[in-house]
Amino acid sequence: MVAGDGTRPMHGSAGRNYITVRGKFNKATKGTSVASIVARKSLPYEIKYRILPAFTGIPLINCKYILTKKIGVFVGRSVPYVGVAITFYDVSKIVYHTVQKYNRLVKSEDRIF
Repeated sequence: MVAGDGTRPMHGSAGRNYITVRGKFNKATKGTSVASIVARKSLPYEIKYRILPAFTGIPLINCKYILTKKIGVFVGRSVPYVGVAITFYDVSKIVYHTVQKYNRLVKSEDRIF
């Protein structure tokens, strides 16, 4: 079993900004996500200093971050990035095991790496 088989769709859809909100400035990321709303309501705790990175935007395309002291904001905005990390892990594991299996099946001159 590969890591995150059941959670990958949840990370992708829960972290997508498709809920419209009012009162955002011009350069702010449009909308908010279900994960952000749930995390803010479930984790209304703050720490003393702004040290938690809260990422916004599409992972690996137009990623921006701000520092926050609210734990709910940090958790809610991290959900899509956790999904991307799980997907990268899965793909790298599949590629590694496929190459290993291929190398066991073919002659030594046909092996990869």
